[in-house]
Order: sequence, then structure tokens, then C-alpha cells
Amino acid sequence: MTALRLGLALPQYGKLADPAAIAGFAAAAERIGYSSLWTGDRVLTPVDPSDYYPGGGTAEQPYPPELVTFIDPIVTLTAAAGATSTARLGTSTLVAPVYSPVLLARSLTSLDLLSGGRLDVGLGLGWLRDEYTVTGVPWAGRGARLDELIDVLRTLWTADPAGHEGEHWQIPQSRIGLRPAQRPHPPIMVGGMSERALRRVGQAADGWLPTLAPVEHLRGMWSTISAAATEAGRDPASLRRVLRANPRAGMTVADIAGRLKQVADEGYTEAFVDLHYVADNVAHALELAEELYAAV
Repeated sequence: MTALRLGLALPQYGKLADPAAIAGFAAAAERIGYSSLWTGDRVLTPVDPSDYYPGGGTAEQPYPPELVTFIDPIVTLTAAAGATSTARLGTSTLVAPVYSPVLLARSLTSLDLLSGGRLDVGLGLGWLRDEYTVTGVPWAGRGARLDELIDVLRTLWTADPAGHEGEHWQIPQSRIGLRPAQRPHPPIMVGGMSERALRRVGQAADGWLPTLAPVEHLRGMWSTISAAATEAGRDPASLRRVLRANPRAGMTVADIAGRLKQVADEGYTEAFVDLHYVADNVAHALELAEELYAAV
């Protein structure tokens, strides 16, 4: 079995959403031995949403009630950065197309500097059209917008002066004084499990952020990524894979540990666990985190 570097989702939403608890939770998780800390992203939760949650939403319950309360992901990571010294800090994932790339680059650069170069930038498309509507961004063409945003971030992080002329953004040549601590830039990870998302990982990203699935499904999706990387002249072995596990009510620590062992046997070296759906409060989440770390 491959050694697994285990991470943990920070208390950011639902019953665990307590801004005052983030720093203490992050410090405790690092002391336990967790090697990375993660946030997700949710813009809003409409009463009558345009789309149901893809993980099982229905007309009666269109999305998990935990998603109603959501702390900003970058603010959450900023609080964690100040309380930790070794754990990497990641987003899995930002709903990337709804952000301005210039403002996003500034925030992420600042966070990478504040953390001493520990940031992993996870980007995705999201699933809720309403989030695009309220931010004034068209739902159509969101994949192309993500592709261009990745290009803009890399340009702003590596060129000086830097500018961009594209379909979605025009940025005049500008002096960029603020540079990330990581060179050439923080790793850009991409989430998603559709064929287009998988090909985007192989063609343009530094890694993949999958959600836990049967190993045969993960194996097939990784084959698509590897083929796309090879076609683009890239080495698939250079791409990271950080798997997200979302245990639900009824799953035990032993169940979670067993599933993680399966992906480690598949060669995954990084994973993190989101305890928001099984923990009653922040203290309970830390208790489960200790048990889980010992089991894994």
C-alpha cells in the first residue's frame, strides 16, 4: 500500500461554521498529524434553486441543509494559515468562473505569502446555475472561462509586466509587484469527473481533485487524464491526485479508513476527509479526526 498523506476539511459550513473556531481547529489538526487543510465554496443557497445537488438532491431537499451556512473559503484558509506552520492549505474547489482573475490572483498570492508557500489552488465549475446568475457570469461557456482563468492566473504569477487579451478578460500590461512564495506559482488543481474536466486536468492543470468513488471508476477517469496529458506532451506521473472523502451519517471511522486504504492501494498518495456531515460540532469533529488519523 502507498503511504497516504491525510488531510482534513476545515470547519467552514453547516453546524461546524464558527469563524472563531477555525484557527484552533487548524492548529489541533496539524498537531494530530494532518498534512493538509481544505475549504470548499458555496455562493448562496436559493429557496427555489435552479439545480438540485448532484449528490442526491430532490424536490423536497434540493441540497444538504449544511450548505445554507458557509464561511468564505479564502478567509477560512487565512485564519488557518496564521495558526499552522507545516500543513498545506487548499481549496476543493473554488467555483472559479464567478471570480475576477485579477482579484483572485491578488487574494491567492497574499495567502501563499502569508502561509509561507503552502497554498494549493483547487478550481472547478460548480453545479448551481444560480451562483453564476447572481455574480453576473453566464452559465454557458463556463468551461472556456475556466480555461482562460487558469491562463490568466499563470500569467499574472509569472510575468512582469503582465497583461492578457482574451475572450472574457482584457488586462492591460501592468507591473505586478506581489509575487507568490511558491515558484513558479502555487499548484493549480482542477476538480471534476466529466470527460471534459478530466481532459482539462491532463492538458492544463498541476493535479486532479476527485471525489471518492469506486476504485474502478477512479481508475477509468485517471486513464482519461493520463491520455490527455500524453497528447499534450506532458508526463502524467507529474500530476498530483488529492482525493476528497465525504463520509455520511452512518459511516464509522473504520468504514472511512477502509475506503481510504482502497485508494492508497490504487497508488493515491494524498486524500482529505470532510467531517461536516457526520460531526455534531467542532469538538466532535476533532474527536473523529483523532480516531480517523489513528485508524489510517
